[in-house]
Amino acid sequence: MPSPNTLKTYYENAYFHIYNRGVEKRTIFQDREDYTRFLYFLKIYLSPADDVYKEFPLLRSYILNNNLSEQIDLLAFCLMPNHFHLLVHQKSKDAITKLMRQVMTSYSTYFNRRHERVGALFQSVFKAAPVEGDQYLLHLSRYIHLNPISRGISLDEFEWSSYLYYLGKRDAKWLNTEIISEYFNNSKKEFSYKSFVEDYLEPMELPTNLAIDSDS
Repeated sequence: MPSPNTLKTYYENAYFHIYNRGVEKRTIFQDREDYTRFLYFLKIYLSPADDVYKEFPLLRSYILNNNLSEQIDLLAFCLMPNHFHLLVHQKSKDAITKLMRQVMTSYSTYFNRRHERVGALFQSVFKAAPVEGDQYLLHLSRYIHLNPISRGISLDEFEWSSYLYYLGKRDAKWLNTEIISEYFNNSKKEFSYKSFVEDYLEPMELPTNLAIDSDS
């Protein structure tokens, strides 16, 4: 029987929680350069094509064939030493498969070359669970952004998640913060996304179909 969330039956105009970890739970981000390179791959595949052309002119022909900025939105992310989380809105049927194939292959090639190793870097094919309903969407974004807390890291000091972008301290065209922020911008009460996340600084659980393996 296939592992939960490994069947690739994704549908259009839907939200998904994507996650994976290192093979044998090994570290997949050893230092700043590793984290930065993974985000670089997200950037070149998800930024508007014209922006990529301007910044990386040598990638023009490659990006022309592989850019996914019109097919999928990245809403939130968190990179931890041995695993990662992505929250995406898929607009076209195969966008998740295309994005993860490109990012994971590119990153694995980079990592193995840099760290002089061979073989698979990730535990398996990535997993993706559909996120149904506004409540789960917001809850999942908070869960993703609270990941560093489990390692005793301050959210304001953690660079490798999208949380600082939601606080307005960083900006990137390859990350869509509007979909989630809109729930709070339109609220009649004075309730910010920062309060939504930081007033809940305690271990969180997700519905079984959305959670990464508990021993990760």
